[in-house]
Formats: sequence, C-alpha cells, structure tokens
Amino acid sequence: MNPTQEIESGNLAVPRWALYRPDSIKVVDWNIDRGLKLGGVIEFLARAKADIILLQEVDVNCRRTHHVNVAREIAQKLEMNYVFGREFQELTQGSKTSPAYHGQATLSRWPLAKSRIIRFKKQSDFWRPHWFLPEISPFQERLGGRMALVSEVNIAGETIVTYSLHLESRGDDELRCAQLDETLNDAKRYTWDMPILLTGDFNIEASAGPAAGAISRAQFQHAFVDRHGPTTPGSFWEHGRIIDWMFTRGCVRVSQPQVHRSVSASDHYPLSVNLVIV
Repeated sequence: MNPTQEIESGNLAVPRWALYRPDSIKVVDWNIDRGLKLGGVIEFLARAKADIILLQEVDVNCRRTHHVNVAREIAQKLEMNYVFGREFQELTQGSKTSPAYHGQATLSRWPLAKSRIIRFKKQSDFWRPHWFLPEISPFQERLGGRMALVSEVNIAGETIVTYSLHLESRGDDELRCAQLDETLNDAKRYTWDMPILLTGDFNIEASAGPAAGAISRAQFQHAFVDRHGPTTPGSFWEHGRIIDWMFTRGCVRVSQPQVHRSVSASDHYPLSVNLVIV
C-alpha cells in the first residue's frame, strides 16, 4: 500500500454481478482479529456466499499476519471488489521502508464508489508512541485513529450506503458515543429513503442507554431486535459481550439475522442478515 494513500481499492469481482439485482442481498459484518486465522476467515466467508462484507481489524503488511494484504487476499479468493481504509500505521509490525497498516475493509460483488474515511475528532491517546515504551509488539504503538469507512455499493442501478465502524476499545462510553454521533451526523447528508447499513465493532452496548437513544433519533433500526446474542466468546470468568452491531435506515427490509457462534476464526463472531431493497 502506498504510504501516502489512506484508501486502497481493487476491482476483482466477476463482471456479470453488475448486471442484475438479486431478490435479496446477504451482508456479513465481522471483526476478523487482524486476519490471524485467515484461512478460517476465508473459509467461512466463502461458505456464507455474502454479497457485501464489512470487516474490522484488517491487516496490511503486518509481521503478525505474514506481511499479507489481508483485504486484497480475501477479495481475490472470493472474486469481489474491495476497499481498504487505513485506521492505524502499526509501528511495531513494519519498518520505515515497508510500513504496516491496520483498518477496515468493505467487499462487494458490485461496484464500490465514493469511498471515504470519517476520522473521528475525539480519540484516545492510548495508542500514541511514547518515548519511554520500547518499540515491541505488546505495546502496539500506532499512528492514526479510530474511524468509519464509508462506501456506496451500486447494485444494478440501486445504491446502498455502508458505514463500517470501529469505535475505541481503550476509552470510556462517553468517547465511544461521541464517535458514534459523528457517524450519525454524517448520515444526515443522505435522504431518509436512501438504504444505509451501519455496522461494526462498537465496543459498547448499543441497544440501551445514550448510544441506543442516538441511533433511534437518527431513525436507524436494529437489524437483530431480540435475536442478538453475544458477539465475542465467553470464558470461565464472564459471558461473551454484545459489542458488534448492524443497523439499517431507509427503504430496506431485514430478514434472517444470525450471529454465527460456531465460527472460531476470530475473537469475534461474524454477523449476517439478508436485505431487500423496497
């Protein structure tokens, strides 16, 4: 990836997908834990036969993931178009001449357009380099900041706007709500009937409290309602957490929401829904 380029894209889909709109569109959202178990990630995504995929924690040229461009590798294997948005430069995973990055990716069987990054104004300083910390992997020193990756998917003349979020894991709920508010305010640029997907790793309980209130006021609908279970594995000490979410707005109908808790290729479970543009 070009060090000056915050967004990378590639058109690897089979051209015939651009010619028609299916009756329903399958969407998968997943924090893939950098792609550490990339074979398992690709195996699930291939089996899921998703039309749109939104991924968080995606590595590019990182030592821990064997210097693979994870977004492009998945897109090549699945024959999909992709966009990768840079969240952080991983200072302990690359070098000055060969930098490593980490961020979000959106993949689609149809063309992706107008991709952009919302770099949140409010950030934690947890990840910033400090002179007193050694440059080794456990300290995860980074340059950049949390963000939302926005893309428009052109499905045979229809448009779906996608937001892939990764809210801060090292701050408090007030910080995460401020980052969420920036995204919801950005969505006001679209008409109320425009189909919008708002998905990702929120690191917050988004069905109650201030986050839920903000989402409701922005007229987004919970894609899972009462069917949402934990999206991270539990342990002996605690139950899994519900921190990955999918919301919709506009002329779109949701069915068959599912948290795929049998999939062990990440420290998060993938979520999927079927969409119909109405």
